[in-house]
Amino acid sequence: MAKSIHTQVAIIGAGPSGLLLGQLLHKAGIDNVILERQTGDYVLGRIRAGILEQVTMDLLDEIGVGERMHREGLVHGGFELLFGGVRHRIDMNRLTGGKNVMVYGQTELTRDLMQARAAAGLSTIYEAQDVSVHDFDGRTPSVRYEKDGKQHEISCDFIAGCDGFHGVCRASVGRGAITEYEKVYPFGWLGLLSDTPPVSDELIYVNSTRGFALCSQRSKSRSRYYLQVPLTDKVEQWSDEAFWRELRLRLDGEGRERLVTGASIEKSIAPLRSFIAEPLRFGRMFLAGDAGHIVPPTGAKGLNLAATDVKYLSAALIQYYSDRSEEGIDGYSARCLARIWKAERFSWWFTSLLHRFPDDGPIVAKFQQAEVEYLLNSDAGSRTIAENYVGLPLDFGQ
Repeated sequence: MAKSIHTQVAIIGAGPSGLLLGQLLHKAGIDNVILERQTGDYVLGRIRAGILEQVTMDLLDEIGVGERMHREGLVHGGFELLFGGVRHRIDMNRLTGGKNVMVYGQTELTRDLMQARAAAGLSTIYEAQDVSVHDFDGRTPSVRYEKDGKQHEISCDFIAGCDGFHGVCRASVGRGAITEYEKVYPFGWLGLLSDTPPVSDELIYVNSTRGFALCSQRSKSRSRYYLQVPLTDKVEQWSDEAFWRELRLRLDGEGRERLVTGASIEKSIAPLRSFIAEPLRFGRMFLAGDAGHIVPPTGAKGLNLAATDVKYLSAALIQYYSDRSEEGIDGYSARCLARIWKAERFSWWFTSLLHRFPDDGPIVAKFQQAEVEYLLNSDAGSRTIAENYVGLPLDFGQ
């Protein structure tokens, strides 16, 4: 085995949560190394959410990588619900006292973080194979991996598991030490990315008799659209023409008239699940982001919950190194989970409101219509949607 190197925090995963954590720790003078099993190009090629809450924007500004986001991102103060062929606007800005969200693709955010890390000369090890975590329940954890046919080891003070739902960190925890909660939804989202102008200046969430649809965007010239499809569907079954034809059938007259179609840049089907692991701390190893929780994409909470995890974790580690206090790391899991469960509830509820479930009869569609009519005709109901969508305050309910 190659000679072991030491770092203060070993971060597993070079997605947005791992990169963001690395920059926050570096800013505080805490040494860290990031390990990633994929190539950098592969990481940048993953198509993910593009809606940022204020907490995420603030963190990017804090580490000095928010300039391009503010220049190219699109500020949204509301979104539309299309029910029964009729549109209703949720004015988030008015209902939440001036809060907005930012449309900025996760790919671009990841690129900004990668460039900032490279500019700072920080270590990111891509194509790290057979990563394993050891002794995290003691005082001297370590991470082992293979690179270019050679075995390597990193000793560290702490391990941050930012390695996603299928990562090694959560999988390395003994089954008796972790409880997992999961709901798998009986449909998927067929997504299409195209270099076409968006059908609307704001997002449109569609509940139609044919199923859910979402009209989203990445910029003023790049659009992202989604269709609810059965889990049995394969992306190869869906030509671009078939996608656009089905989307038109789920839109209203105005949407069909304004829709600009074009060749897809990327097309894929994503399953939907709600998943939460408890706790998120195991000795000197912490789970953050998708390693600890997954939300349905309805409501765009995944990336923002990961950013909140990272905010709490970085603050806890900074407190430990500056004051030798373990108060922050002791409270990390409970603090994160208090926020996670609220976002999970909203994502589940919003998904249930907008989608057609295979076993639902006509009565459920009537329930959905009655609920949305109540929400839209009640200022309190509309505010409930708006304040959850823009993100609850960090100290809400804590």
